[in-house]
Amino acid sequence: MESKPAVNMLSALGHEGRLAIFRLLVKAGPAGIAAGDIARTLDVLPNSLSANLNVLSHAGLIVSRREGRSIIYSADYDAMSGLLGFLMEDCCDGAPEICAPLGSILARVKDCCPACAPVGSGG
Repeated sequence: MESKPAVNMLSALGHEGRLAIFRLLVKAGPAGIAAGDIARTLDVLPNSLSANLNVLSHAGLIVSRREGRSIIYSADYDAMSGLLGFLMEDCCDGAPEICAPLGSILARVKDCCPACAPVGSGG
């Protein structure tokens, strides 16, 4: 991943409301959540939700699909993986104990959601 897309993604996540939406979508898994359910779960006004979903979508962090009259949003796990890989790319330069806690987190994530683990994350 290049720096510019990473900056765009981090900027999108650097807002409390958008971070809450993204975390909810990550937790929901590939099935995703309807926009109305996101608004109710997070107690967000529809216009604020729409703006935040738009920012996350333009940053490449979420995807949407239509199911009947609903729009279902889900996290883009490839994008999330790419961002996490970018952030961890140069980790442990001679000091593996620095990244040891991250390795245990990645192992847990890989066990529950193999598609969610960052590319090249051997632990």
